[in-house]
Amino acid sequence: MAKEFNITGSCSPAKHYMADVSSQLEDTYEMIERGKYFIINRPRQYGKTTTLYTMARTLRTKPDYLVFNISFEGIGDTFFADEQTLGHGFLRHLSLQAAIYSPELVPFLKQKSTEVGNFDDFSIIITELCQQTDKKIVVLIDEVDRSSNNRLFVLFLGLLRNKFLQQEDMPTFHSVVLAGLHDVKTLKLKIRPDEEKTYNSPWNIASPYKVNMNLSAKAIKPMLEDYMQAQNISMNPQLIAERLFYLTSGYPYLVSHLCKIIAEEIMPTKMAHPANGGAVKEWTEDDVNKAFQRLIKDENNANFDSLIKNLNDYPNLYNLVYSMVINGRILPYDHNDKTINLGVLHGILTRSETERLIIHNRIYRELIANMMISEWRTGHSEKQDTDIFETISQYYLPNKGLNMQKVLENFQAFMKKEYSTKDRSFLEREGRMIFLAFMRPILNGAGYDFKEPQVSEEKRLDVVITYHQHLYVAELKIWHGQELHKKGLIQLADYLETLSLDTGYLLIFDHNVKKTWKKDWITVKGKRIFWAKV
Repeated sequence: MAKEFNITGSCSPAKHYMADVSSQLEDTYEMIERGKYFIINRPRQYGKTTTLYTMARTLRTKPDYLVFNISFEGIGDTFFADEQTLGHGFLRHLSLQAAIYSPELVPFLKQKSTEVGNFDDFSIIITELCQQTDKKIVVLIDEVDRSSNNRLFVLFLGLLRNKFLQQEDMPTFHSVVLAGLHDVKTLKLKIRPDEEKTYNSPWNIASPYKVNMNLSAKAIKPMLEDYMQAQNISMNPQLIAERLFYLTSGYPYLVSHLCKIIAEEIMPTKMAHPANGGAVKEWTEDDVNKAFQRLIKDENNANFDSLIKNLNDYPNLYNLVYSMVINGRILPYDHNDKTINLGVLHGILTRSETERLIIHNRIYRELIANMMISEWRTGHSEKQDTDIFETISQYYLPNKGLNMQKVLENFQAFMKKEYSTKDRSFLEREGRMIFLAFMRPILNGAGYDFKEPQVSEEKRLDVVITYHQHLYVAELKIWHGQELHKKGLIQLADYLETLSLDTGYLLIFDHNVKKTWKKDWITVKGKRIFWAKV
């Protein structure tokens, strides 16, 4: 059976192209070998289930380990009806796996499952189970979030914790590994205030799981090489891996989804196109960029649905992300901030190498910007009825480029017509959003714009626009006088140099009562810059 790039469920080396996560697995295996009790907490579709399955497969090859890998996915409330039902159900799950990996334990487990009356009985049976074998028993439990609001489930975790603490005095589980979205501090426990101390106790001994589960370019490259060999496809795997990492920051699901789009949508079209003679079998950076655009437009994506839902469910998080994505607000990473922690928990926010708070990856950043811009345009639909868009083809050049001078000129005319009477505070708050909303129908799905915050004396905000194979930089700046303006032009010229661009664009928001509405070309350090005041 041919392999494929997988974006649903756990991954299998026999069925799927997989990144090299051997170092991650080795670190996880070491924690299990050292007998740790911990939780693998990561956002959805981050490889948690695959990690558990891989750990189970690896440990089962070792004669001194007995592994029980259980998932609470799909387990209904009846499983937690009472202590007897939970104990019976848990032992039944153990019995089903023992039938495959340790059949000599099946009679014992079946008999004992009928003897469970309460958690005290259950605790004794666990001790007896561990006395039945000389192997180290490892219990892996996936999807613990599914039942974390169930009071009986928390009691069950407390039982596991107590058994784990008793390992010096009597036989018990060697290691317990839980997996879910939440960490030990953020699981939503359904408890009464007077019981909080008791029910928080399962976490008193939990070890932090600090393994980096992001896929580096180095980890992505072997997956591409495997695909190249299997499909007889050519590419520069290092270059493609770096581009995939650039767009995804190593989020496993996003990496696999981009690869899947290229392999199953873009490549067949490329190879079948008459102009290609049916012989083009090569992945390029442009293919990765096209996959990015298609993924952003994906309307049937559970991962993206979850992202949007989380933003809408938590207003404080939405406002924080809005200030970063739309207004370019630059914030330090504060691990004590509840809203920041919530964003990190759901994979929306992360910490940069310079201790800044940033959106986790460029795909999420663009998706969030699209959503927020769309919402803003919907709420300001009366401003979109303008003759500026009557001939939208005026913005396009024969080489599939954008006429950015025309964009800024028409945006200036648009602002003069629609927003000339607005006060300073409104334009400082909404100016960037107005420009991004103005650009959206011009790009019209054929390009995308990265909103990159930059730090300078003028608090400039750059919009880096990719349109087909072309790259444009439009700097948005608030007017603070001629001296800072000159410094800003030099900074823009230097920035253009880093991107190997000869031309740049500057949009100045002038909040003076009497605006000049000027526009002109200027040369700075050998770079041509078109600027316009609004």
